[in-house]
Amino acid sequence: MKRAAFPPADLLVRPHELWSRRWLLLAAGSLEKNDFNAMTVGWGSFGTMWNKPFAQIVVRPTRHTFAFLEKYPTFTLSAFTEEQRPALQLTGSRSGRDCDKIAESGLHVEPSAKVDAPSFTEAELVIECRTIYRADFDPAAFGDLSIERNYPKKDYHRSYFGEIVAASAVPRHYR
Repeated sequence: MKRAAFPPADLLVRPHELWSRRWLLLAAGSLEKNDFNAMTVGWGSFGTMWNKPFAQIVVRPTRHTFAFLEKYPTFTLSAFTEEQRPALQLTGSRSGRDCDKIAESGLHVEPSAKVDAPSFTEAELVIECRTIYRADFDPAAFGDLSIERNYPKKDYHRSYFGEIVAASAVPRHYR
């Protein structure tokens, strides 16, 4: 899919639709070192923090991708058309510890413009991020006690704020 680079401040998305209904593919690690993993994510946010455009992701410490987020300072988020839904279902349900789920998904990795984490050839939107903050969820801080139902194993997410350092997309995602 032919994407064009654009300034991160020009990103146009419907965040809830993108995160909750379409999902994103999070990739962390180093393509150059062939040391990376990817997982489908459906929770996160976009915005401005510390005067920087950011993407915020959350990953449980039990996920294989967690170790790559801890080891490497960058990650990417990729959005796809509905045609890639089966690939995202696979990358969200299989562990990279047990198989080469990226190869099984039929997706193809490619170098990102500014970060070491890979991007995907088939993506219609790629957001490249450099981690600027991380913090663990504290259940004592949940203002809505129903949130706890998401953690029957007490495996609370770690939140990562990534400064968006590059973005590329088909034209409908930017102005």
